[in-house]
Amino acid sequence: MTYQNEEVKLSDLIIPKLQEVFNDYSYTHYIITSGRAGTKSSFGAILEDFSIISEDNCSVVVLRKFHNKLKKTVYRESLRGLNRLKLDKSDFKITVSPMEIKYKENDNTIYFTGNDSIDDTKGMIDENKPIKIVVLDELTEFFDKGDGEDEIVNIEATFIRGNDEDFRIFYFFNPPQNPKAPIMQWVEKMEQRPDCIHIHVDYRDVPEKWLGKKLIESANLMEQFDEKMYKWIWLGLPTGIDEVIYYMFNEEKHIKEPTKEEIKHIPYFVVGVDYGQMNATTYQCFGLDYTDKCVRGIDEYYHSGRETGRQKSPSEYAKDFKEWKDKIEKETNKKIRYVFIDPSAKGLAEEIKRVCPDVIIVDANNKVLLGINRVQKMYSFCRLFVSPKQKHLIGEKYQYKWNEDLLDKGKEEPVKENDHCCDAERYAIMGIWGHIRQLLTFIRFGEKE
Repeated sequence: MTYQNEEVKLSDLIIPKLQEVFNDYSYTHYIITSGRAGTKSSFGAILEDFSIISEDNCSVVVLRKFHNKLKKTVYRESLRGLNRLKLDKSDFKITVSPMEIKYKENDNTIYFTGNDSIDDTKGMIDENKPIKIVVLDELTEFFDKGDGEDEIVNIEATFIRGNDEDFRIFYFFNPPQNPKAPIMQWVEKMEQRPDCIHIHVDYRDVPEKWLGKKLIESANLMEQFDEKMYKWIWLGLPTGIDEVIYYMFNEEKHIKEPTKEEIKHIPYFVVGVDYGQMNATTYQCFGLDYTDKCVRGIDEYYHSGRETGRQKSPSEYAKDFKEWKDKIEKETNKKIRYVFIDPSAKGLAEEIKRVCPDVIIVDANNKVLLGINRVQKMYSFCRLFVSPKQKHLIGEKYQYKWNEDLLDKGKEEPVKENDHCCDAERYAIMGIWGHIRQLLTFIRFGEKE
């Protein structure tokens, strides 16, 4: 095809595995799954853009579970699709409120919405321009944070009404690690239907020049260090979940006392704090090594009222923190700058701020599954090391586990035991994740949002 005097070949934009369903109307339901960098998002965007310019009566609805995720994901990807198709944006009416892309020549429109605003979408849609394509992006959100299959059935019923022919609904997602997750049970059920096709792709189906050598090196690096995580993140295979959360932790690989030279590579230290009353209170200290591109464990503080029979007050813990901090700073000649603290420990945070006014106190990001995923990746890439001084953290690595009964039901939830040091470690990693991503560009792949 030719637009704006430039020839565009769809085969140059879409991988062969997905070309076969681009103009296919044999099915109603198209499940497209992939590992990281499988190009399904760009496929969806090109499909949406091409459809509204190539047919006289064909509008499109693109949904994510939450409206606030649209602008930076599917909406932006569709705008990129216009560029990739060499289309002149002046031929479109592009608006953010409402979030729409309308082709002026025929008034076909791509509507973007979160499912919580489906009623608003009904009011926006031009009844003279039937919805022929519905795209559900990041489908796992509809199962993890919505009503799953019931919600999807309602979406289909809303938009298929009045479309006797050529109606297609696409589902895009990266499979979860747990093969028993509700979304995978839904996929198995859908695969039995004659009106459904499931296509799975991964980065190996994509031309190397599209991805770049750095991305492929990142995949190869993970395969080398943690084949199981590689198969999940990069190949998109539900590999199953080990009972032990940090199954990839290996003492020979991951326990290292930083040398004086390595400490020189660290501009400052950060501390993750998990606070308990009768349970343990722990401080876990880490530093981001900008030369060797890793996070190094430095030291830990640990006190359990249950184990010692003596519970300490927040003021006593703050006093201990100051003494521990002063010792570390004297030994290393480096300052502890940030303290990422359990959000529920407001009293302890105030006491630490009072006795250590030079540190910056930050409420920890307590997104548990996302945090665990990030720590796992750091260990898998051998970019996170623990000091022998962090003996309680090391001990928890073998005891911190998923709830097996819930795993069998497709839900990931840690057992709330042997987790205090792991929580503190997670707070620290989450706190400096922005710096980690800038330093370790390959680590961004496989984010569990």
